Amino acid sequence: MSKNVVIIGTQWGDEGKGKIVDLITDRAVSVVRFQGGHNAGHTLVIDKQKTVLHLIPSGILHDNVECLIAHGVVLSMSALLKEIAELEAANINVTERLKISPGCPLIFPYHIALDNAREAKCGKDAIGTTGNGIGPTYEDKVARRGLRAGDLLNPILFASKLKEVVEYHNFLLTNYYDTASVDYQAILYEALFQAKKIKHMIIDVTEKIHQHIANDENILFEGAQGTLLDIDQGTYPFVTSSNTTSGSAVTGSGIGVTDINYVLGIVKAYTTRVGSGPFPTELIYNVSTNKGDAIGKVLGTVGHEFGATTGRQRRCGWLDMVTLKRSFDLNAVTGICLTKLDVLDSLISVKICVAYKLNGKEVTIPPYDAKGYTDARPVYIEMPGWKTSTIGTNSFNSLPIEAQNYIHKIEKLANLPVDILSTGPDRTQTLILKHPFE
Repeated sequence: MSKNVVIIGTQWGDEGKGKIVDLITDRAVSVVRFQGGHNAGHTLVIDKQKTVLHLIPSGILHDNVECLIAHGVVLSMSALLKEIAELEAANINVTERLKISPGCPLIFPYHIALDNAREAKCGKDAIGTTGNGIGPTYEDKVARRGLRAGDLLNPILFASKLKEVVEYHNFLLTNYYDTASVDYQAILYEALFQAKKIKHMIIDVTEKIHQHIANDENILFEGAQGTLLDIDQGTYPFVTSSNTTSGSAVTGSGIGVTDINYVLGIVKAYTTRVGSGPFPTELIYNVSTNKGDAIGKVLGTVGHEFGATTGRQRRCGWLDMVTLKRSFDLNAVTGICLTKLDVLDSLISVKICVAYKLNGKEVTIPPYDAKGYTDARPVYIEMPGWKTSTIGTNSFNSLPIEAQNYIHKIEKLANLPVDILSTGPDRTQTLILKHPFE
């Protein structure tokens, strides 16, 4: 019997989703991206060779796997074509296996200009976006003025729609943001040129997914970003512009709610986030000045915590079970994949946040918005560290007992099993205790 598995990040992103998607793709016929855009970044290491993906599903590194970009994804043709060129230069066949939904909203230069103008205007209150135009593109989608991949199939109608939208956004850019306008003709020329290279990949992705379901074939749905960046459920307003929970696999691809059989929640053994916004368990360390918390330095440097998309230093801190338990509920998580345990290997002790002190009370429910998180003070339990390497451990019982205890404590607090344990960056450095497709 086939299964449809959704992989979701349960924190602020960067949990290691790409590696796990790549790892279990060998049992799937298709991998589907269903939200976000090229603001996502998945880093894969296979035989010490690093590959960074932003738009293309991580299953592309498996020769016989189909990769689908569904309508929930906002699509930059420039970013897509650059990524395709890099992969094909490495002898990875992309264009014959990659399919794009006609419903994908398209990102254009005016979206990028608006994104950056808005961040500049906000100054110190900026969200910390990647500046890739993701938010403004989702805004156009909701406002029903956006152009979609299917519009590229009718160049005359596309040109007419584009002209109207460019005029609208140029008015905003020049009159409200006091910045330069964008050139309609240049955007049109580039878009039509790029369209020639991707038009053959545009198909009814939703229909293709349902064909696989009818044929009793396994499908893997690949989430981007993390649950705490969800536009509705995250640390608003310091969030992304799409829904990042497992429910968006339904709305972003066209499957039904009962079509999901298993949700794998990816959990980093500590917590990180990129950009602005509250972070109760943060251990502040600045890599450029080499100043700050000593544990924060270990997490950031040993964990190589720099964004795959932006290169920005990630903020690091202890594991936060308050937000994690909410994430598990929001996503209906079936099992946990715990990543980067080895980053904690040198520590004398490790901590887990199990509650917040907020307004003089101890609470285990996340605050409603960003201000509540900012005011929250973490309440920790502390456990002995294991002070020995866990990299490449080939069985759970081979782990130091202190590492086993740390994992069991997470399972107990979450009331969920750790089904997969990542023991290093390479594809082979993974313990699958229970396979999601079994």
